Amino acid sequence: MGNLLKVLTCTELDQGPNFFLDFENAQPTDCEREVWNQVNAVLQESESILTGLQAYKGAGQEIRDAIQNPNDMLLQERAWNSVCPLVIRLKKFYAFSLKLEEALKSLLESLTCPPYTPTQHLEREQALAKQFAEILHFTLRFDELKMRIPAIQNDFSYYRRTISRNRLNNMNLDIENEVNNEMANRMSLFYAEATPMLKTLSTATTNFVTENKTLPLENTTDCLSTMASVCKVMLETPEYTSRFNSEDTLLFCMRVMVGVIILYDHVHPNGAFNKSSKIDMKGCIKVLKDQPADNVEGLLNALKFTTKHLNDESTPKNIRTMLQ
Repeated sequence: MGNLLKVLTCTELDQGPNFFLDFENAQPTDCEREVWNQVNAVLQESESILTGLQAYKGAGQEIRDAIQNPNDMLLQERAWNSVCPLVIRLKKFYAFSLKLEEALKSLLESLTCPPYTPTQHLEREQALAKQFAEILHFTLRFDELKMRIPAIQNDFSYYRRTISRNRLNNMNLDIENEVNNEMANRMSLFYAEATPMLKTLSTATTNFVTENKTLPLENTTDCLSTMASVCKVMLETPEYTSRFNSEDTLLFCMRVMVGVIILYDHVHPNGAFNKSSKIDMKGCIKVLKDQPADNVEGLLNALKFTTKHLNDESTPKNIRTMLQ
């Protein structure tokens, strides 16, 4: 069943939540259908984006050959012809991040609107909560892969240098119709980030809060902290993990938990690590550390390097120590 087993009062949350969110089987109700369809159209592209990133080999050798032999026009042409299709692919990834941003905003609007509490929203709109989780799952997978591909930065730098030089020589380049100077600038900022998709979502969530001035900040932060609590409890409760049909759901839950923690940390003025935080950070980190190291190294690094408040003076020392 795709329902929360228990709707919690604040007191119950303090004692430790006890609920299950069906990330595997939740289906949209009629009320969710419009937003679900819109977000689903975006999510359907996500696997092909990851496949394209996984297959990214780069043009390192061709670029090295061209740089070492600046007068060999054949090698210059070979490098350029190798880089251009890669830049088109990088543009596709960047364009997808913009679609993801819009999808996230639609989900946040649905999952934070009055009069319901975040827990009531999760109970009523499980299919949208599942899509929110899928966006975070995709985001952390994309960024983990991107971190392992330094060729992306090298290829794009070479592209920008070459196109500037060719512009000086008045060469007409078809690729400028695809990736003009303005687009190249935006893409450059995107790929300069260690975790570009996460940065996109963090900025989108922050903008959502800023733009919706009549919506209390707590509606958004409570939505994120409740999602983190759901994931933590599901991961640490054998009764719940035994319900997962696939082992992949365990890693899915871990990625989602880390994703909402990072968003919460960017949006809440005091962050996720503060003692006043509604996220049990100690419990969340413990849950991760109880898993095989290979599965969680990237997630622990994400908490270390992509959060905003970890190194604040208000962060308890034991939390910092756990993440060292």
